[in-house]
Amino acid sequence: MSEELTLENQVLENLKKFLGDKFVDGYVQRKGRVFVRVTMDAYKEALKYALEKWNAYHLSTISGVDKGEKIELLYHLLEPKNKLSITIGTEIPKSNPKIGTVSDIFPSALVYEREVYDLIGVTFEGHPSLKRLLLPEDWPEGVHPLRKDWKPEQVK
Repeated sequence: MSEELTLENQVLENLKKFLGDKFVDGYVQRKGRVFVRVTMDAYKEALKYALEKWNAYHLSTISGVDKGEKIELLYHLLEPKNKLSITIGTEIPKSNPKIGTVSDIFPSALVYEREVYDLIGVTFEGHPSLKRLLLPEDWPEGVHPLRKDWKPEQVK
C-alpha cells in the first residue's frame, strides 16, 4: 500500500466494513479520489457515514447515467481538509426510477436532484419541490435528453 494513498485506502476499507454485504465494489482511483458502489438500499447510509466519519460535507453534484436497464446515480462528495473526493454510486431500475431524496442531509441536493429529474427522469421521493430546472416548461413529459433512447424528434 502506497504511503500517499493511506487515507484513501482507509476510507475505502472503512466503508466496506461499515456497509458489509451492501458494499458492491470500490477502489482508489488515484490520490485524493475514492469510488464506492453500494446497493440501492444503502446509498443514504453510505452518504451519512461519509459525512459523519470523514467530514465529507460538500455534495458537489449528483450525476445520472443511463446504463440500459438501470440508471446509475453518482453522489460526488468532497472533504476539503484533506482534499479528498468520495464518489458513492448506486443503481436503480430504469423501469421505475425512484429513490429517496438526500436533501435532508445535503441541502445542495435540492438543485442537483432537480437537474437529474429533468434530464434523466429520476424521481427523488421526499424532495420538497421536484420540478423542471433546465428544460422549458412545455417540454414533453417522459422525454429525458440524457437517456440513451431519447431522440430529437420526440420534441416538437
